[in-house]
This record gives sequence, structure tokens and C-alpha cells, in this order.
Amino acid sequence: MSTRDLFGDGPNAGETFGSQDRGQTVHFSLLEKIRGKSPAMRAISFLRQLRVPEGKMAGKPLKLAGFQRKFIKGALAPKVMVGVLSIGRGNAKTALSAGLSLGELVGAFDEDPQPRREVIFAARNRDQARIAFEFLLGFIAGLPEADQELFTIRRGSKLEVEFIDGSLARCIAADGKSILGGAPTLAVLDERAAWEPEKGDNLENAILSGLGKRDGRALIISTSAPSDSNTFSRWLDEPPPGTFVQEHRPAPGLPADDLDSLLEANPGAVEGIGSSPEWLVAQAERAIARGGSALSSFRNLNRNERVSTEDRSVLITADEWLSAEVNPDDLPPRDGPAILGVDLGGSRSMSAAAFYWPETGRLEALGVFPAKPGLADRGAADGVSDRYEQMHARGELLTMGENTVPTGPFMAEVVRRLEGQAPACIVGDRFRHAEFIEAMEAAGLSRVPFLWRGFGWKDGSEDIERFRRALFDGDVKVAPSLLLRFAFADAVTLVDPAGNHKLAKARSLGRIDAAAASVLAVAQGARMLAAPARKARVTWA
Repeated sequence: MSTRDLFGDGPNAGETFGSQDRGQTVHFSLLEKIRGKSPAMRAISFLRQLRVPEGKMAGKPLKLAGFQRKFIKGALAPKVMVGVLSIGRGNAKTALSAGLSLGELVGAFDEDPQPRREVIFAARNRDQARIAFEFLLGFIAGLPEADQELFTIRRGSKLEVEFIDGSLARCIAADGKSILGGAPTLAVLDERAAWEPEKGDNLENAILSGLGKRDGRALIISTSAPSDSNTFSRWLDEPPPGTFVQEHRPAPGLPADDLDSLLEANPGAVEGIGSSPEWLVAQAERAIARGGSALSSFRNLNRNERVSTEDRSVLITADEWLSAEVNPDDLPPRDGPAILGVDLGGSRSMSAAAFYWPETGRLEALGVFPAKPGLADRGAADGVSDRYEQMHARGELLTMGENTVPTGPFMAEVVRRLEGQAPACIVGDRFRHAEFIEAMEAAGLSRVPFLWRGFGWKDGSEDIERFRRALFDGDVKVAPSLLLRFAFADAVTLVDPAGNHKLAKARSLGRIDAAAASVLAVAQGARMLAAPARKARVTWA
């Protein structure tokens, strides 16, 4: 069989090639050279015999990088049913999984493999599945001619590779109906974070249920999802028993062109896989210069960060907010009148307060949860792992009350944080006016003016625009705050036909209370600065 026949796109496309005699003894040369007893060591031994199918290293023997060997050992370890890998784009995720798929197809991982093995390669759509299929065919094309004859290739309406012993590898798109009844021994879920939520979850559930029939394994690989609520993020944050997780995600809040964190998300760059460090830095600088969706996409795809790539409706991008963060030693002083923005949460949700000094641009924030449930349990329920506990350790998030946050003590704590300075005014939601008045009286703030604002199209659009303008003009300075950083990451705006904006959550479990309080405080501060100074009126006797 020639390489042209294997990859034919002409009149032979869709036909089958290779021997169909399944009664003969299979002599696959690569199996004779495999060393090791464990599936992981046998897999590593098998992959080292393959040749790179494409790229600048095409035709050379496959050399596994350190992060690839680590994933293989973890994902194929005993009692592991699911291996999850999150890494930046261009680090050979799909190529690695295609090589493992070929190994499972020929029975390379077990000394006594199951008969008629089945490999499923699932992707969001057919085009994405074809990429994996081409990698698989590329590995086959690099085998000796005698070994190539053991495979049957179908690339018409179906994308399938059949081994001479009846084992089958097929590529499918994210449609749950296409896998019902299957019993795969290995399933690869490629770029899982990009799957459509409903269809993707249906396909995943169908695949995982089928794996149980034959003690199969699943490999879930992808770059980071844009949010914590994505199913792929939940695999990383809350892995069930029998799951191996390997995530290459740098700490949040770092500059996009920070080389160390770029290499953390792209470990293949220093081992000759994918993009070079120089290219990554150059692309980061380009993304920074362009800003907007280009920067968000670079952070999500190349830095493997959980950043939404949909920037048309975000309140502000991650980098726009990070531009306001300064070293605590460089934070402006608490000079001039203080504006207090407050967002009272519901009976069991977060309440938040923001302090803003418009004359210096200093901004501070405080969040409060009720004590029950605990921060660890609440973080697990909201899909944010130990984030709330980190905020609590930094003094940005408190617990107060049992099942609800008492408004009076909450406002009293807010006043205590001002260290004796009386706020010039308090800004809050007009629909919670009665609760505000009671809380202010309980905290001894009855003499402080209360300004109510709506979160709808009218007041909300004005406040959002004033907040954005102050932020972009450099009139907002804040010490690094996880509370504010993640609040703004979850904040989006809904836009009406007239172009007015109002604040909303990017995800149902998002906590944007601190962002809402900050918008109220900064917008009121901007109004105060813009108001003309009153001149004394002179009267003649």
C-alpha cells in the first residue's frame, strides 16, 4: 500500500485498503520491541518507535517530553479510569492522544490485550475530529510497509481505522446519539472545553457509561475553559475518584508576556515542541498592543488561563482591571471624602462594600458571607475550589452571622474599616432602600446621606460608563485583591437595542457583588469630581 493510497483524496477516497484476512497470525513489528510490564511503560516504549508525522521534526523518531511522560504514567496508572490534561495550545495534545490511540488499537499496552478493541476519538465537530484522524494516519504512514498492510482505512462518510484483528478506531463529533451502544476500551475527548454544553455533556456521559463495559479508560484533553462552570473546569477542580489531573496553568494576574508563566503553560516550548519561547513572547506583546479580544484569546489559548474570549459584553477585560492594581506600598493615601458603595446580598449570598477616595483614586473592597455553609463547602458548591478560603486568609472576605448576613453588624464592620473617617455618602440599590436605612441606623450612620441607584438600564448604563472612564483614565488604584479580581472576571453587561448596559453575571454561580459595589462607588466619585464648585453668592445690603 502506498502513502498516496492511504491519504487518497481522489477517486479512491472512501475505499478500503489493507489485508482483510483476520485468520492469520498478526506480526506487527513494533509489538516485538515493546519493553515494560505496566501499561504506562509499554505505552512509552511503543510511542518511541513512532515517527513524527508532520511539522519541522517530520520523519524523525518521536521523542517524548517530560510533561508527556508524566501524563502517560499518571493516566495509565492502576485504578485510574480518567486522565485529564490541560495545557496551552500547540503542545502536541492531539498528537500525543493520537499516538496513544494507535497503541490501544494494536493492543500495545497490555501483555494480554482484549480482543476487538474499540477506540473512540471524540471532538466538538467533524473538522476537529479530522485533525486527530490525520495524526493517526500520519503515524501509520511512518510504519514499515508490512505493518501498514495490517490496517484498513475508511475516510468517506466515516473516519475509521481498522486493525487486522478486528479492532476499530473511529472519530466522532459531539452528538450523544452517535456513541450509544458502544463499548470502547479507550476514549479520547479532544478540546473538551470547546464543546457545546448540552451536546458535549450528553456525549461525555454516553462515552463514560460505555467505558464501564470493558474497563476502559478516558483521556480528556484541552486548553483551559473560559470559566469555572465549564464541565472541563469541573474535571480539574473537582476530580472524582479514579481521576488523574495534570494542569499547566500559571497563577492569575501576571503580565501576558511574563516568560516564566508562559513556559509553565507551554512546557513543550523548551523541549522543541510547538512554539518557541521567543515566538510566545512576541505574540504576547502583539496581543497586549491590540488588547480586547486578541489579548483575551491569547490568555485563554496560549497562556491556558480561564479568561473569557467573549469581550463584547464583559464589563472590563482581565488586563484592563490588572492595569489598576498597584503595589500596596504605592497605593494612594486615604485623602479627601470617602464614597461607600454597598451591595447587600440576598439571604444566603455575599454582601460587599467598596470604599473609594475620588481625590486620590484609592479603592478598597470587603466581602461577607454567612458562616453556614463554611467557605470550603461554599467554594466547592460554586465551583471555585479554595478561592474563598484564600480571600479569607488575605482579609478580603469575612464570615458573619449564621445563615444570613446581618445588615447592621455588616455596616458596623464597614465603618470600622474606615478607621474613624465618616463617609461622605453611601450609594446602594434603591430596591433595598428600607434595609439600608435600618442598617445605617444600627451602625450609627443615620446622618450620612444615602444615594440610591438602580441596576437597570437607566442608572446602570451611566454608572458603568463612568466607572469604565475612571478606570481607563487611571483614576482607580487598588492593591492586588482576589475578591475584586474574580468579581470583575465574572461580571458582564447586558446591552439593550439602544446600546445601554446593565450589570449581570457571566455564570450563574459567579459572585459579582464586590464589582457592583465598586461600580457604584467609583461612578459616584466621578460625579462628585465633575460637579462644578459652588461659589458664594454676594448680596448687597
